[in-house]
Amino acid sequence: MSVLDINGLTVSFRTETGRVYAVNDTSLHVDPGETLAVVGESGSGKSVTALAILRLLGEAGRIDQGSIHLEGEDLTALSELEMTRIRGNRISMIFQEPMTSLNPVIQVGRQVAEPLVLHQGLTWAQGLERAHDLLAKVAIPDPGARIRENPHQLSGGMRQRAMIAMALACSPRLIIADEPTTALDVTVQAQILALLKDLTVETGAALILITHDLGVVARYADRVTVMYGGRIMETAKATNLYRDPRHPYTRGLMNSIPSLDGPVGAALSTIEGQPPDLAHPPPGCPFAPRCSQRQEQCEKQVPPLRRDGERDIACVRHD
Repeated sequence: MSVLDINGLTVSFRTETGRVYAVNDTSLHVDPGETLAVVGESGSGKSVTALAILRLLGEAGRIDQGSIHLEGEDLTALSELEMTRIRGNRISMIFQEPMTSLNPVIQVGRQVAEPLVLHQGLTWAQGLERAHDLLAKVAIPDPGARIRENPHQLSGGMRQRAMIAMALACSPRLIIADEPTTALDVTVQAQILALLKDLTVETGAALILITHDLGVVARYADRVTVMYGGRIMETAKATNLYRDPRHPYTRGLMNSIPSLDGPVGAALSTIEGQPPDLAHPPPGCPFAPRCSQRQEQCEKQVPPLRRDGERDIACVRHD
């Protein structure tokens, strides 16, 4: 059984000009011990999908249709109280910027221990002891001193590790990492991502890695889902996607990666045009206005996500 199984998810937000559909008919799954990378430009629906899983869409957002199953349990059917027992317990999220996600006036140790106290009934003394072990597990030096420090006393890399320790506290079945290495130097990025990968393999948890860094995807992901305009364009094993990207948008993303083998002074490849306005989306394929291979039918109807061998692809030219 998959840890997470999403079917036909559609999410919209209320605005002054009407409803904006940020995610449309999205389906994906993540298996135990697997890392699924979700990539795409800003506004493609990556983070909204993650927030929908946690049911953290705010008053303006709603799930219009679809199901979200966590180990067989439909999260869309649960009450808010039932969801609070799942957030931070069976599902954890690592946010982009730990300095804004950690409470600046509470010691790091107490923040890591809090999920254990709330969800597992530990005393604060037991929670702090466990927090010490968790900080050591994520390779924070001198964890005995760090649990008594506030977030501003830690470096960016250590704050991110503290966020990971907090996410792992209750041994969740699903970890969602939303741009977990933003603003970190490349050495710390590699350490953080290797740590996440090792921990998911060790614990059997599933990991959703939301990122725009295709270099990260190549090294750490098992499968990749490419999103654009609130829809999934292509899903495949990472090795297959890099070897043979099928969707024109996926190829555009791959071609935009700078290469050290190219001629000196060569211009970087770009995808012409702008992402769609989701308040007024195009009637057909969301990528059609920017696609050099579009056909007449691309501008009139949304291509369904179809199975093609070991991958799913939403393109009339998939074959």
